[in-house]
Amino acid sequence: RALRVAQIESTVLIQGESGSGKEGIVNLIHQSSNRKDKPLVKINCGAIPEQLLESELFGYDAGAFSGANPKGKPGLFELASGGTILLDEIGEMPLHLQVKLLRVLQEYEITRIGGVKPIKVDVRVIAATHRSLKDMVEKGDFREDLYYRLKIIPISIPPLRERKADIIPLTFHFL
Repeated sequence: RALRVAQIESTVLIQGESGSGKEGIVNLIHQSSNRKDKPLVKINCGAIPEQLLESELFGYDAGAFSGANPKGKPGLFELASGGTILLDEIGEMPLHLQVKLLRVLQEYEITRIGGVKPIKVDVRVIAATHRSLKDMVEKGDFREDLYYRLKIIPISIPPLRERKADIIPLTFHFL
């Protein structure tokens, strides 16, 4: 399925337990796509403090906040333009940033922190999570509209304990 999806520009949502191989599927999709010669930018939304995540994703203009680079800084969406961006652990993204991400998926543009001019980006978004976004939507912890925008092409990766036939080929691969 990942190889078929690689040729389609739609957003992909990969769900599976930690260690199930989500990042490997992302690499396969990117390397098999028309964007393979462009950047594959990966960001773990749960590993970056909430206060920094927005500036990492969308960048900032000069003077946006104290301590910032005086020249400003492009965000990861700008750096990934033409290529693919992986939003790993998307379920950890705060609600207020989910709104900005929704705009990226709808309009393919970002606005830097402190900026007023929208910047067009040509990027394929792949999101990954070990959490059930559907359950999070029901609890109000994840935006429903964003969930359906991300879930255009869902890929579910079962854990290795449910793929016993993969154990021997994986063993040989790593040996």
